[in-house]
Amino acid sequence: MSLEHLIIPGWHGSGQDHWQSHWQARLPTSRRTRVRDWQLPDREDWIEALHHLVSTSTADRVILIAHSLGCVTVAHWARRHGQQWAHRVAGALLVAPADVERDTAPAALRGFAPVPMEPLPFRSILIGSSNDRAASAARAEHFAEEWGSDFELLEGVGHINVASGHHRWDEGRRYLRRLTAERPAMPTVPRITPSAVSQAY
Repeated sequence: MSLEHLIIPGWHGSGQDHWQSHWQARLPTSRRTRVRDWQLPDREDWIEALHHLVSTSTADRVILIAHSLGCVTVAHWARRHGQQWAHRVAGALLVAPADVERDTAPAALRGFAPVPMEPLPFRSILIGSSNDRAASAARAEHFAEEWGSDFELLEGVGHINVASGHHRWDEGRRYLRRLTAERPAMPTVPRITPSAVSQAY
């Protein structure tokens, strides 16, 4: 079975030193969303950019790799297109989702609210952080519960981006391997598994 990795960055995109860019360079088959404006995100544009990647993939299945606002984009795309295209999605890795409904959310992100709160029609793993300004641990867990995602909470890793010291983020590749491996037996409700992650990159 052929597999393609689709990268869905968050607000401002993912620069050269962001882990999504490092991963894309190392994954043999990968593409990323192309939007009109990374600084002024438009929900419709971002949804259709993701839909273009999925619908034009020549692989048997795709893996979605999303960060921050990209995670919310996946949820919106799944609400609109998920039932038709779920058979093509082998899984989604959702890292540090942005809570666009929080009181401190930047105005540029508020057009992505409300966040869809229904199960994704494909397997997903959501990685939250205990000290992420973009989404509290409780909100990240709530997203995981509503989306039906396997949930893991990492301790003290910020927004899991360049600013928090995550460049190559090789430790995160294990979640990608979980998505591509045969699904293990897991509880029916998401769980929190605190993990210590080194920030010495």
